[in-house]
Amino acid sequence: MTSVPKKKSIGIVGGGILGMTLALRLQESGFQVTILEATDGLGGILRPMQIGDYTWDRFYHVILMSDSETLSLLNRLSLTQQIHWSRTRTGFLTDGQLHSMSNLMEFLTFPPLNLLEKIRLGLTIFYASRIKSPTGLEQVPVSQWLEKLSGKRTFQKIWLPLLKSKLGENYKITSASFIWATISRMYAARRSGLKEEMFGYVEGGSATVLKKFQEVLNEAGVEVLCQSPVTGVGRHHNRARVAIPKGKIRDFDSVILTIPCNRIPEACPQLSESEKERLKKVTYEGVVCAAFVLRKPLGGFYVTNLTDGKAPFTGVIEMTAVVDRVCFGGNSLVYLPRYAGHEDFIWKKSDDEILGEFARSMEKMYPGFREDDVVAGKIARATEAFPVTTLNYSTELLPRTQTSLENVFVVNSAQISNGTMNVNEIVRLANRKAVEIEKLISS
Repeated sequence: MTSVPKKKSIGIVGGGILGMTLALRLQESGFQVTILEATDGLGGILRPMQIGDYTWDRFYHVILMSDSETLSLLNRLSLTQQIHWSRTRTGFLTDGQLHSMSNLMEFLTFPPLNLLEKIRLGLTIFYASRIKSPTGLEQVPVSQWLEKLSGKRTFQKIWLPLLKSKLGENYKITSASFIWATISRMYAARRSGLKEEMFGYVEGGSATVLKKFQEVLNEAGVEVLCQSPVTGVGRHHNRARVAIPKGKIRDFDSVILTIPCNRIPEACPQLSESEKERLKKVTYEGVVCAAFVLRKPLGGFYVTNLTDGKAPFTGVIEMTAVVDRVCFGGNSLVYLPRYAGHEDFIWKKSDDEILGEFARSMEKMYPGFREDDVVAGKIARATEAFPVTTLNYSTELLPRTQTSLENVFVVNSAQISNGTMNVNEIVRLANRKAVEIEKLISS
């Protein structure tokens, strides 16, 4: 009687959308996969939260028609028919006035810039959209590149506030590849023939996606261990050993770390010192995000960019410009993010302090809004929202997949060197790395 070969085992540390996608791909490739997640559920930053009487995403997420990797995954999860699409508009709050900039005519009549400045701004965006490879841009500071192309006043009036809104003071160490990635994603749908911004969401939000994803993982045979924070990873008798609380040990043929770079050296002390130092140098930007359920809409824009620098938050995302307000009992859902480095004072404030401050600021920005229009509010925090693409990032800091420990791998968002941080890029990374790791293990 012929024995059936035992499947090689893989432990994945971290059960966010990256770990979940990796697990599904590798399980379907013939491995036996286990996800070890520190919290009580899978999903990471996609996990939903309760905002008053409503359950929705803790951070704002939408799908673009050009998000091919996300759409492919949703098709695999049999959720394609539950995607709803909406036309959206973009707003700018500058000099205390709210302006729409959602089409060419609105761009041409945008009051804060004169005609020459608008032409230079438009040419900057068009030029960036035509660049095929951003490798050379990694050597140029983003502020220097934008000021040279758009002019000093346009940089100060438009670009600098936008950079600060996403990067804080980290804009000073960010390369021009950051803005290239942002513009490239914005243009991707239009290159495929779409002339309007169309954003989508899955009915029920991320809660629907995660519930279905977990069902598919279970059906595929993936083992999921929640409330299992990993306290150590290393090699032991030619296997990869993972330590979890209460003295429990799990041995695997391979282990994949999907946690942020700054947490890896402590979790994996057997790594080389040079490897640890390289990982520690990756800079992360965090985000504190307020979600408000309001009795009425604010400006009607999906995104309102703030260029005045006076608000305590760095943008306004009106989710119900995309999602049907029926989902919230006819109310509106608004996210107010503040992207911040780890030294920012916002981290020391309580949730109630932030909610009150943000609501009072909305009252100043929107004449028709009153603080008692707030039905409910909730704060979500992520200390490592995304890695900052600093100068020469790909050559100096990009984490290698294979670590110095045999069959101990790193797959995390810091390996997205020239892309924006969104679900599509995360799923793309997982798909690419699943193929790479399969080859490394099999070689």
